[in-house]
Amino acid sequence: MKIQRPGPLAVALALAVGAFLLLPLLAVVPISFTPSRMLSMPQGSLSLTHYRQLIDNPDWLSAILLSTKVGLLTSAISTALATSFALGIWMLQPRFSSLLVGFVLLPMIVPPVVSAMTLYFLLTGLSRFSQAVGFDSVIGVTMAHIVMTVPFAVVMVLVALAQVDRRIDLAARGLGATVAQRIFHVILPNIGFGVATAALLVFVLSWEEIGVTLFITSVDAITLPRLMWMGLRDNVDPAIAAISVVLIVMTTLVLLIRMAFQRRPEFEEE
Repeated sequence: MKIQRPGPLAVALALAVGAFLLLPLLAVVPISFTPSRMLSMPQGSLSLTHYRQLIDNPDWLSAILLSTKVGLLTSAISTALATSFALGIWMLQPRFSSLLVGFVLLPMIVPPVVSAMTLYFLLTGLSRFSQAVGFDSVIGVTMAHIVMTVPFAVVMVLVALAQVDRRIDLAARGLGATVAQRIFHVILPNIGFGVATAALLVFVLSWEEIGVTLFITSVDAITLPRLMWMGLRDNVDPAIAAISVVLIVMTTLVLLIRMAFQRRPEFEEE
């Protein structure tokens, strides 16, 4: 079969759009090497002072560890909940499945400010019973992030399930497989990459979440995005540019690894 490749004009337009989107991100790279105490382009000399500050300042390390912890917990729980829900919809096909899916996707539709206020009142109410699960707590932040990210995971898993042939599930059921055997030995192996992609997406969304986090945290649960926001709001700390470059590099590496896995022969055969 003849493969159609994009022409020179299409390639040029794609490169122009990519440059337009990436240049604002790349502008932060030279700023991160400035020796100045304010956000500015370096004048003549370069310095790693602000990168060193990320290591020496315990606030940055604490925020990174907290964001990682919350992100991992959110990713695991949200992906498990979303996969369970999507499997139930796909296997049982209830009469009101569209209504159920729409209800789960509500946090994607409701404005973030409304969700943030709702979660704020919920967590402050829980704080009356236990500070460990309420406002400005790790568990509270994790609960809020789960609410906000489950819809995205549900969409990813449903898309993966839509590509699975139902006949393999019917064949397994006809051969006497239990529900657990059908799920863990037939369905999940066929949507494993989709579930992994959903987990990665949820982790990224939790890692960068700032709108809701500003409403439900104060001084104890300071995530990395909140610390960056505080730095921009209070003193425009150039260390924010340094951590931004680190995050850009990490994100690029993750995307390259994901692309490498997608280009493996087993994925190309599918």
